Amino acid sequence: MNLAIPRWVLAALALLALAVGVLNLQRHLANPDEGRYSEISREMVASGDWVTPRLNGLKYFEKPPLQYWATAITFEAFGANEVSARLYVWLAGFLTILLVGYAGLRLYDARSGLAAVLVLVSCPYFMAMGGIVTLDMGLTLWTTATLVALLLAENARADPRAQRRWMLAAWAATALAVLSKGLVGIVFAGAAVFFAMALARDLSILKRMGWGWGLAILAVIAVPWFVAVSSANPEFARFFFIHEHFERFLTQEHRRVQPAWFFVPILFAGFLPWMFALPAAIAIAWRGEARRDFQPLRLAILWSAFVLAFFSASGSKLPAYILPLFPPLALVVGRYLITAPARRLALWVAPGIPFALALGWAAWRYPSSAKDEWTAAMYLGAQPWAVAAATVHLAASAAAVALLRRERRGAAVATIAFAAMLLVGCLEMGYRHLSPRQSGFEVAEKMKPYLTPAARVYSVSHYDQTIPFYIARTVTLVAYVDEFETGEKAEPALWIPGIEAFAAQWQRPGDALAIMQPGAFEKSKAAGLPMQVLHEDPRRVLVRKP
Repeated sequence: MNLAIPRWVLAALALLALAVGVLNLQRHLANPDEGRYSEISREMVASGDWVTPRLNGLKYFEKPPLQYWATAITFEAFGANEVSARLYVWLAGFLTILLVGYAGLRLYDARSGLAAVLVLVSCPYFMAMGGIVTLDMGLTLWTTATLVALLLAENARADPRAQRRWMLAAWAATALAVLSKGLVGIVFAGAAVFFAMALARDLSILKRMGWGWGLAILAVIAVPWFVAVSSANPEFARFFFIHEHFERFLTQEHRRVQPAWFFVPILFAGFLPWMFALPAAIAIAWRGEARRDFQPLRLAILWSAFVLAFFSASGSKLPAYILPLFPPLALVVGRYLITAPARRLALWVAPGIPFALALGWAAWRYPSSAKDEWTAAMYLGAQPWAVAAATVHLAASAAAVALLRRERRGAAVATIAFAAMLLVGCLEMGYRHLSPRQSGFEVAEKMKPYLTPAARVYSVSHYDQTIPFYIARTVTLVAYVDEFETGEKAEPALWIPGIEAFAAQWQRPGDALAIMQPGAFEKSKAAGLPMQVLHEDPRRVLVRKP
């Protein structure tokens, strides 16, 4: 069996994916992650300090610096803008897709590589995350590279030199995963090795790990920054290794408390339209490798399950955490697509039809859930694009079912991939109508006429992560702690703990602006502080001192 997709169709799909990706790069930055991580990189460039990450001028040790460095380099090359801020994430997603295809090609054949690529490209969640500034796509790239290099090393056991090269590549990828998001890079690499041994019931992989050169590569790549930042900041080691890893995982201190099943619906919706085929793909792959010495798909399945279980057990959960399990699952489903009967695949694609209808109904009804007119107007603006996305998904699912029933496997898979790209594009266009709610761009534009070099800027009981990036300067936090606790303790002179102290600072001579949480604005107004309102919405109030 083969996919039988003409090259011109693949070229058109690649061009559409490129167009949607470029469109995704140009949105206004959203709160909180996009503003936070873009601003840290901007401040690296502005300060020249590439060792100690800072957010809004305060020390920020929650994550390692690989993505900060990469984005800072793009800022140096292309300026600090939305496209530059997202370029590393976009490239990480693109390279992850190529890695999955290469793995399918080397482990099986060209058909398997192409199918794996098309499955991953067909996952709207994965493709959308390729244009959102979080650290998870970078982690996904390097954990996928670690897993693929390990698989190719084990596949090359008959050629010791090739096996050694791939194993050393796995060590390097692990080091870059550590620099992307911390010790989880080592945990995931260790899990892959453990499952490889368990499946083979053989410990000999430990002899092929290349420990000497491997540990040297890990140390050369990952250790220097940890040494440098610890030397410059004595408080770093305790915060990063204890608080950000063990306390974050074992406690609910970060207030990202979610039930244990939190990631299941995210995986379900994110892996559509192939989610219904996934159980069958896993079962076929598991049975098919039962008596084989080398079991790459079983390893991919176990590793993906570990990622899901690991984050499900954590006391801190965010939707993007499970992104690393999408590439290995794409490899599993891609292999299934070229071996399963086409009519069987039609059964797995068909449930996408009622799902698309439900999505369209939700898009039509959602504006009525708005809590205020400001939000309702944005929902209404986004509504046509959400309905269009549902329509595209509905039409593609129906067409794919019809094509599969006629044994036209390649045309069906290409149709689904095209639809996924169009769906992501529709959602991106719809999101632009929500931008005033999610981004501080418009507020920053209203601030700029008053931002003289001497003007003081305060953020009172509120912090919009995107505004410092857009005004290209930091603000003074007032009565706001959250993720800044470590930085505020280290440099208490850089913030104002209470509203009362702020009132005295506000009335000092000179120009001043403040972004306030609405409740803080009402209290300040009641206290008689002189304020001219420049912008007001349900989330924030921008004022200047008259």
